[in-house]
Amino acid sequence: MIKFFLMVNKQGQTRLSKYYEHVEINKRTLLETEVIKSCLSRSNEQCSFIEYKDFKLIYRQYAALFIVVGVNDTENEMAIYEFIHNFVEVLDDYFSRVGTRVRALGQEDPTCHGAKPVHHNY
Repeated sequence: MIKFFLMVNKQGQTRLSKYYEHVEINKRTLLETEVIKSCLSRSNEQCSFIEYKDFKLIYRQYAALFIVVGVNDTENEMAIYEFIHNFVEVLDDYFSRVGTRVRALGQEDPTCHGAKPVHHNY
């Protein structure tokens, strides 16, 4: 079961967090700090699965963005690893279409602020 989902930049700032179990706000901050530190400190050659306290962390890096999913110990790591990739592909496809539609209309989208879609670094 997924416990939480985080999107974090390389500077360690949380850009999106979603918790599927109740966690108090002050504990969330501490948890996110420790989780982010655990993931950012690893090299590209190390495994993307980390045993952490009473759950597992599965993460993937896309350019300057880390996506981290915390799961219980019975969850399939490879399934979550693939889930992360599929999630990023959906975002990439959706925001690419939005950008294409805006360019076709000759308008600027004020919500995009010049952001480019996340590209995969295989």
